[in-house]
Amino acid sequence: MRYVDEFRDPGAAKELVATIAALSGRLGRTMRFMEVCGGHTHTIYRFGLEHLLPEAVEFVHGPGCPVCVIPMGRVDDAIWLAERPGVIFTTFGDMMRVPGTTGNLQQAGARGADVRFVYSPLDALKIARENPDREVVFFAVGFETTAPSTAITLARAAAEGVANFSVFCNHVLINPPLQTLLEARNVRLDGFIGPGHVATVVGSDHFAFIPAEFHLPIVATGFEPLDILQSVAMLLTQYVEGRCEVENQYARVVRPEGNAAALRLMAEVFTPRDTFEWRGLGYIPDSGYRLADAYAEYDAERRFDLPAVRVADHPACECGAVLSGQIKPWQCRVFGTGCTPENPVGTCMVSPEGACAAYYTFGRLSRRPNTR
Repeated sequence: MRYVDEFRDPGAAKELVATIAALSGRLGRTMRFMEVCGGHTHTIYRFGLEHLLPEAVEFVHGPGCPVCVIPMGRVDDAIWLAERPGVIFTTFGDMMRVPGTTGNLQQAGARGADVRFVYSPLDALKIARENPDREVVFFAVGFETTAPSTAITLARAAAEGVANFSVFCNHVLINPPLQTLLEARNVRLDGFIGPGHVATVVGSDHFAFIPAEFHLPIVATGFEPLDILQSVAMLLTQYVEGRCEVENQYARVVRPEGNAAALRLMAEVFTPRDTFEWRGLGYIPDSGYRLADAYAEYDAERRFDLPAVRVADHPACECGAVLSGQIKPWQCRVFGTGCTPENPVGTCMVSPEGACAAYYTFGRLSRRPNTR
């Protein structure tokens, strides 16, 4: 396939749906597959894939939305940084409306803070070059997918000696939360629709611990409708054939070993934290990055005396249960009433990759069985 239309071809989709129905019928029980990435969640509900499949195939939402997992205390730290005199605070647009205890970054800007959204950390570095008398801080968030762009920017800042640039590092790693969820056994799962974007960096082999330790298959998957349907068929086929392994549906982008150059640069610039807090999931060991000592002068956490206060989630918010697959968004007691995209209570309703935003936007308010 070379063109996007081919990944949305109705004829091919019907064939895959028929294949999935046949495989599911042979297994004779409900199969629950976790789509780790929020991008997959939005594709599933935007294109109504859940309603094309037999009722015996169920999608379960995972913790792969980078905005959703940032805890409220880290958002409060970001707002505190943005409100420091002389600071220009830069961030991706999807972090602007994530709620903290004192509002969000957009509201901090309305109060007078200099908050600017950028499309790349390199844009933030450019702002630092253009404003040598100001401190420019970049709010770095995301999984291994976005960490290389932050690493490249830091390497360039060091090479150029840009002294007024720093990074508030909130990059997280994908395997520790998956390990935590699987060890907790709070949710029954039969396999994983693996995060394709993360796999482009770390490689599909990065997820080998899932079949090796937990005896569940995983398929690294692209983000078009046919990608997800093919991934479901591949997972079911493994069960029918008695296999349990890592497979790579996203072979047009993902390699088993990942991107060696990106991994080398990340190892130079970052080092794992002993622990990192995840919204709704608590502290998970070795699950986040901080800047390596060689880049300490660019670390906003070392340059500024951050409050670093641990803040409890809103008592009405059930983002943690959504991110761990324990409930569907519409089962949250404030979904669509107290919590909407215009007035979000939790991050899952804010992020363009959030499961709650997907359900709300595309009207998936319950699971209706396929009646074709």
